[in-house]
Amino acid sequence: MPSQPALLSATDLHKVYGSTPALDGADFAITPGEIVAVMGPSGSGKSTLLHCLAGIVSPDSGTVRYADHDLTAMNDVGRSALRRTDFGFVFQFGQLVPELTCVQNVALPLRLNGVKRKEAERTAQEWMDRLEVAELGHKRPGEVSGGQGQRVAIARSLVTGPRVLFADEPTGALDSLNGERVMELFTEAARSTDAAVVLVTHEARVAAYSDREVVVRDGKSRDRFAQYAA
Repeated sequence: MPSQPALLSATDLHKVYGSTPALDGADFAITPGEIVAVMGPSGSGKSTLLHCLAGIVSPDSGTVRYADHDLTAMNDVGRSALRRTDFGFVFQFGQLVPELTCVQNVALPLRLNGVKRKEAERTAQEWMDRLEVAELGHKRPGEVSGGQGQRVAIARSLVTGPRVLFADEPTGALDSLNGERVMELFTEAARSTDAAVVLVTHEARVAAYSDREVVVRDGKSRDRFAQYAA
């Protein structure tokens, strides 16, 4: 576990869907600027853990703390506000809005927070430049490649300056070459902002970009280094 104070942490999380336990006493902690890979087989509970950490799903029991907030005690409005301002998200298929141009997609979180269009798109264009897709601003998601679209999605996740980034299989839909470049740009951009990154993946080559690995199996979590030290 990290030695400095955690920015985001979870203690003894339990979550059951029907009769199936998704989490069975999972713990987690991450510090500012740290990249933690959450690994495990399909159905192990790693995506459920991410959703609980992000306040998307409420655990049946246990506690999730972010900075001085108890996410498990907050209402939906409070958690949604944090997801707009303090949290950023990258998903496997990008989930860009097809009717908007790429720069409009990147600017969307800022616009939802009340930033004026011109300023929002200027900031969006700066992030697109850092992710090497500046020339795609006027194109729509259907007109760009998978790798380019995922870089646009990463720019969107960073545009509000989040303190925590949640990435769920961010290269799962990409070939190995595009996946490597996306991870290089993603981790470089995240580290430049000192954002903490919760990276869910089943791929060792993706986890290699992290500082530490947490393995989730049968709803329980364990730091990989502790697994070997035991």
